[in-house]
Amino acid sequence: MKPLEHAAAFGTIDGELSVGGLPLSRLAARVGSTPFFAYDRGLLDARVERLRSVLPARVELSYAMKANPMPAVVQQLASRVDRIDVASGLELRTALDTGIRPESVSFAGPGKAPAELRQAVAAGIIVEVESPTEIERVIAAGDELGLTPVVALRVNPDFAVKGSGMRMGGGPQQFGIDAEQVPGLLAEYASAGLDVRGFHVFAGSQNLDAAIIAEAQRRTVDLVSGLAEHLAAPVRYLNLGGGFGIPYTERDRPLDLEAVASALHELVDGPLSERLPEATPVIELGRYLVGECGVYVTRVLDRKVSRGRTYLVVDGGMHHQLAASGNFGQAIRRNYPLVVGNRVEASEDDAVTVVGCLCTPLDLLGDDVVLPDADIDDLIVIFQQGAYGLTASPTAFLGHPAPAEVLV
Repeated sequence: MKPLEHAAAFGTIDGELSVGGLPLSRLAARVGSTPFFAYDRGLLDARVERLRSVLPARVELSYAMKANPMPAVVQQLASRVDRIDVASGLELRTALDTGIRPESVSFAGPGKAPAELRQAVAAGIIVEVESPTEIERVIAAGDELGLTPVVALRVNPDFAVKGSGMRMGGGPQQFGIDAEQVPGLLAEYASAGLDVRGFHVFAGSQNLDAAIIAEAQRRTVDLVSGLAEHLAAPVRYLNLGGGFGIPYTERDRPLDLEAVASALHELVDGPLSERLPEATPVIELGRYLVGECGVYVTRVLDRKVSRGRTYLVVDGGMHHQLAASGNFGQAIRRNYPLVVGNRVEASEDDAVTVVGCLCTPLDLLGDDVVLPDADIDDLIVIFQQGAYGLTASPTAFLGHPAPAEVLV
């Protein structure tokens, strides 16, 4: 997708990008300083509504808070989704502060600290255990508190998903319990006083191929159907993961959500209903819910020419938006969509390189991009910034102030 296509999703007012119905210059004045992240409340709601309109009614929608834990965003989504998934004690507290029912919160991730597990058991949420050690710690917490821990087993599947941005299942993994170990563990802890609700299988993230996602969901149901035979009670909770991707570069094509939904309808109405009739299927999404609803706004501090190349030096950079810079040079870097936000509709005829204010050549936000003629005080906007932005970046690097975040 091209930058102007992303701009069209937000809208423009008098030639400026608008977020939440506010023209960018007015929004910047309201925030008081740049850089900042802005999230569009209307786009968040629209994304949830679109998912609701195509996914099977039986499927519950869970928000993976790790994508964007800003409290206002979590509060906005808490009343619109069915569940929230957390990955730390702080995220758990943020989720419970929304007023969502504890039984609608799940806690996944390797290396949960004993204190976090005790907190989770006390709250009555679903703990998605990822190792025998976590099972032992959950049992100990339940004994100490006089409570029956509610758990699901996160399973490392015996298959891998191709085409994912990050593979999180198949082969050796720090995530989950290897599928072949699950029957033995269920037998070992059958009388340990656990309320085992079901399973969580997440094989990969940031996938733009509908057929691959559908295959992963089908294979997940096949896998869990076999594991369910080793449970004393019927499977009541089946987290199918998510992995729905969003387009970050011009060569990326948006995920065909209707194709994913069509395959999921067939799966839910067929094999899942036949084999696991009491299971509530859950789709857990983070990036797909919030990623396209946010922008990162930074101001041009300097325009300079070095041996024929024009640089726009901005007041933000990789310390706020690590992914757009190429993750400390560890990935093949491609430009994220960006525009001159206060002059979106001006003609594009100026090839420039947009860099941040840090003392490293890795602080690169746009390499040889064609923009309207931009100068000092113009606002550069990077799209697809609603997920894995601020909290996934090295904000302490070089000691610059943290950017603001606003939900409008």
